[in-house]
Amino acid sequence: MALILSPAPLEAAIPTRTPELIHDDVQAIAVARRLAADFARGAALRDRERRLPWDELEAFTASGLWGITVPREHGGAGVSNETLAEVVATISAADGSLGQIPQTHYYALEVLRVGGSAAQQRFFYGRVLAGERFGNALAEIGHKDFQRRTRLARDGEAWRVDGRKFYCTGALYAHWIPTLVMTEEGGRDVSYLAFVPRDAEGVAITDDWDGFGQRVTGSGSVSFDGVRVEAQWVVPFLASFERPTTIGPFAQLLHAAIDLGIGRGAFEATLPLVRERSRPWIDAKVERASEDPLAIQQVGEVAVRLRAAEALVRRAGRIVDAAQRAPDERSVAEASIAVAEARVRTTTASLDAATRLFELAGTAATLDDLGLDRFWRNARTHTLHDPVRWKYHAVGNYYLNDRLPPRHGAL
Repeated sequence: MALILSPAPLEAAIPTRTPELIHDDVQAIAVARRLAADFARGAALRDRERRLPWDELEAFTASGLWGITVPREHGGAGVSNETLAEVVATISAADGSLGQIPQTHYYALEVLRVGGSAAQQRFFYGRVLAGERFGNALAEIGHKDFQRRTRLARDGEAWRVDGRKFYCTGALYAHWIPTLVMTEEGGRDVSYLAFVPRDAEGVAITDDWDGFGQRVTGSGSVSFDGVRVEAQWVVPFLASFERPTTIGPFAQLLHAAIDLGIGRGAFEATLPLVRERSRPWIDAKVERASEDPLAIQQVGEVAVRLRAAEALVRRAGRIVDAAQRAPDERSVAEASIAVAEARVRTTTASLDAATRLFELAGTAATLDDLGLDRFWRNARTHTLHDPVRWKYHAVGNYYLNDRLPPRHGAL
C-alpha cells in the first residue's frame, strides 16, 4: 500500500458550512439514524477499496453530531453519555470506521471539560460548533524512555513540539491534532495535551495505517518537527488523572459503543441472508434456512448477547453521567467498573455476531462482492485496543477485595 503524506489538500479539511445545531438527546439519536442509513450504503466499497470518507465526514460534521458533547452553557446540546454511546453505536453499525473516527474528538472535548481553562473551553468549543474536528496523536511505539517521547519545549511565550506518533485515529481528517507531550517541571516529567493545528509548519501526516480492519480510520503516523504551539492551546493532562476524573471511563465507554455498533451491524446483515439466500441443512428437513431450528436458536443467542451488551452500555453511560456530576474517588471507580463490564460484553458480543454471520449464512456469505468479512475484521481490530483479561481482573478485584481500579485512559 502506497504511503501518502498529507493525503488531502488542507482545504479539504476546512468546514464547508456551519454545522446544524442539535438541541437535545432525542434529536441527536434521530440525526444519527438518518446518517447511518446513508453511510451503510457505501461502507463495503469504502472498506474494500480503502476509499477515505471525506464526503461522509463532511456530512457527519455538518449534521451537528460532532458538537453534541459541548456543554449547554457553551452553546452545545450537552447530551448524556448514554445518548452519546447510542449515537456512536448507531454510526458504527453502518460503518465501523466512521463510528471510530470521532472517538478521540469526543475524548479531547472531555479533557477540555475536565482540565481546560474557561478561556480554552470557550475557544475550542466555539471551533467545534463552527465545524472543526479534533484527531489525536497520543500513542507512541516502543518509547518507554520518557526522554525519547514527544517533547514540549518552551519557545519564548509559546511552545515547540518534536516527536512522532502512531495509531493517530482521525488525525488524517482533523483540523486540530490533540497531542500527548512530555515536558520537565520541577525535576519530573509532566504530560500535557497540546492542540496542534493540522496545517502548522512542521506537521507531517502519513497515511500508513494498514491494519486489516477499521481500514479508513486514518490511524497512521504524525510527526512534529519544531512545531510552534501557542500557550493557550496546551491543556493539563497528567493532572487530570492524579485526581478522580471521568476521562478514562468516558473514553472506554466510546470504545464499548463502537464494538456494540459493529456487532449490531453484523447481526442486521445476517438476518436477510438467512431469510433469503441461505440453504437449510438437509437434516433439518425444512424448506427454508429461516425455519431451521438450530439456526433459529443461534440467532436467538446472538440477539440476547447483543441486548445484554446494549443494556450494560446504557447502564455504564448513566453511571458515567453521575460521576461527571459528582466526581470523587468512589464515583469515578464505579464508572470505570461499569464501563469495564460493558466492554467485556461488547467485545465478546461483537466478535460472536460477526462470526455467526458466516456460520448461519453459509458459504455464499464469503463472496468478496458482499464485503461481509469487514464486520469480523473491524470487530477483531477494534476490540484489541485494551485487553479484556485485565477488565475481568479489575471487576473481580473491585467486588472481591474492594480494590479501586487504576485511573488511566485504558480502563
